[in-house]
Amino acid sequence: MKLVLVANARIPSQRAQSIQLMHTASAFQRAGASVTLLAAERRKKIALPDGQDVFSYYGVPANARPKLETAPCVDWVDGVPVLLQYFPARLQELTFARNAATQVLARHAQSLVYSREIESARHLVRRGLERVFLELHRVPGGQTRRRWLREAARGVRGVVAISGGVREDLIALGVDGEKIRVEHDALDPQRFRSPPKRDDARAELGLAAKRPVVVYTGGLLAWKGADLLIDVARALPSVQFVIAGGMDKDVERLKLLSDGVANLRIDGFQPPTRVPLYLAAADVTVVPNRSEPAISAKYTSPLKIFEAMAVGLPIVASDLPSIREILEHERDALLVAPDSAEPFVRGIERLLGDDALRAKLRARLLERAPENTWDARARRLLAWMELAA
Repeated sequence: MKLVLVANARIPSQRAQSIQLMHTASAFQRAGASVTLLAAERRKKIALPDGQDVFSYYGVPANARPKLETAPCVDWVDGVPVLLQYFPARLQELTFARNAATQVLARHAQSLVYSREIESARHLVRRGLERVFLELHRVPGGQTRRRWLREAARGVRGVVAISGGVREDLIALGVDGEKIRVEHDALDPQRFRSPPKRDDARAELGLAAKRPVVVYTGGLLAWKGADLLIDVARALPSVQFVIAGGMDKDVERLKLLSDGVANLRIDGFQPPTRVPLYLAAADVTVVPNRSEPAISAKYTSPLKIFEAMAVGLPIVASDLPSIREILEHERDALLVAPDSAEPFVRGIERLLGDDALRAKLRARLLERAPENTWDARARRLLAWMELAA
């Protein structure tokens, strides 16, 4: 099977979207498809370390690398202030969608198309392409894009929802439930197969060998709730907190907010291949998502949960519908009330003070890891798409 994965993404970038795309594409490749990843040709990208290609940067093995193509777009988003970026961003999205669809028709008309973009899928089905599938990570709020989504959904062979919350809102929008399949994000066991020992990881990161360590790995958008850790750290001065991840502007904002909190270290964005180092150094990880907006409470499928699952790292997470789809309270993790530091303080104290509970959660997460790999996800999706196509 030839498959082209269409996504309006910068590759490489500091966003989790690019990690998800690279692992999705390489897993489809390992599952037997011949994969082309069609991304956006953006003006601004992060610089790769000297001598490292984009696949090595994301930890994609040499035997599972898709072809990488780009489609042009009108891209001047980064040249204007954040408050004025709405219209440039929409223009970038729409020009990529049209150009990507044109490129698919010219080069990949015989391939199965797996699009993460509503507009690209809509263009393709309107122009007569039949074997198109759409993956959705949220349901848009604007009336125009919702109309485009309904039109695309009628024409595609199937819709992959990243969570049950996305599926519920798609059905409420009028999308045929028989077309929808829920598949959460996943983990890459190869990245975590030989993690460093805890003392070695702490030594490399400059962390005390005996002090309890709590880590947060991931983006720093407001709805992800990482700012809650400032107050959590203040309440637990004997615990070392480390935040690794985030785009540069968000990292600087959080550093200003946390000034004077001696036991909170903010390391900024890290290459994906360094995430296992932080997890290996930790006793506990946190997923402090806010209860609003809907992308946090209903739609998200956090990569950080699956990465913790890969190494059996105990989790304290917000008790939200999006999280409960993945984790069961006291069986897989401790789920606590969102939006406030105090429940996270209590949850972390409980885990750090209960060796038996940490061991139980670790064993359960490791037991669940094999069913939640990118490869298992890709095999399920390919089998479903073959039947639907």
